[in-house]
Amino acid sequence: MANTTISEIKFKIELDDNKIPEKLSWSAEDGGIVNEEAKAIMLSVWDSKEKQSMRIDLWTKEMPVDEMKIFFHQTLVAMCDTFQRATGDEKMTDTMRDFSDYFAEKLELKR
Repeated sequence: MANTTISEIKFKIELDDNKIPEKLSWSAEDGGIVNEEAKAIMLSVWDSKEKQSMRIDLWTKEMPVDEMKIFFHQTLVAMCDTFQRATGDEKMTDTMRDFSDYFAEKLELKR
């Protein structure tokens, strides 16, 4: 029987009276991260029974719109990398990268 390791990633979300995030932090102690502040979180989880993704998208009131645009772009680029590693589909990866470049161009993001 193979040895297994359990690793935890934790999120803390402080909400105001209207349930709007005021403060976000996360910990991944195996990676040396403890209560690191964040302004936004996008998390997707695949439900294989239902064959659908479940998402949690949160951002604080203080998350600037210009930073949110950069966050989205960087997330798109990371998704391209993940898609390529997970599927090996070079053609679609290139298409996704083209869209990511288009997205950055239209938002006038500097790379």
